[in-house]
Amino acid sequence: MDLEFMRFGLAAFVTLLVVVDPPGVVPIYVALTSSEQPARRRKILIRAVLIAFGVAIFFLIAGRAVLAYLGVTVHAFSISGGILLFVAAMPMLFGNRGGLQSPEPKEQGSVGEDISVFPLAMPMLSGPGTIATILLLTSQAGGDMQKLIAIGVAIGIVFLVSFVVLYLGARLIGLVGEGGVHIATRVMGIVLAALAVQYVLNGITGYYQLLRGH
Repeated sequence: MDLEFMRFGLAAFVTLLVVVDPPGVVPIYVALTSSEQPARRRKILIRAVLIAFGVAIFFLIAGRAVLAYLGVTVHAFSISGGILLFVAAMPMLFGNRGGLQSPEPKEQGSVGEDISVFPLAMPMLSGPGTIATILLLTSQAGGDMQKLIAIGVAIGIVFLVSFVVLYLGARLIGLVGEGGVHIATRVMGIVLAALAVQYVLNGITGYYQLLRGH
């Protein structure tokens, strides 16, 4: 297997996993489904993950077309995407879900609504932060089919991990406690902040080289 494929795929996986932040979703998922029977809870989870995966794949396929239509350069999107991810990382550093991902309390869904679609699938699993990250990775792939496949594989693995983490959510909270979840969220926030800064630096460097080329 090509080393570049593995390197790019691993970077995409880590970035997406941090942005989706499955451990951060666990307390909300458990709270939303606390009154449901195990079979119903499992059905809600499967539907939520499948919908979130479908949204992610859609933006993977249509990402370059969206950028081309808007007339946005790869470097500009890299800088703006990095800033957006950094904003998402800041609340996580203080033990909270990223502001781009977590819904407002009033958006938790009322009785009779399909919580698998909202808020579980969107915006918690495939929120603006996830979509921005996929568009950013797609722009970095630059039309390289191998890299686009790597992103697709990374998306699939991330949502598979999310399914497992959420499925074991209640047990996970029982084992590590809410304190453990907060610690994991802070660590993910640090990683995401570092990745965000790197995206900005890559965008500035690329744009500077583009100007020098002219």
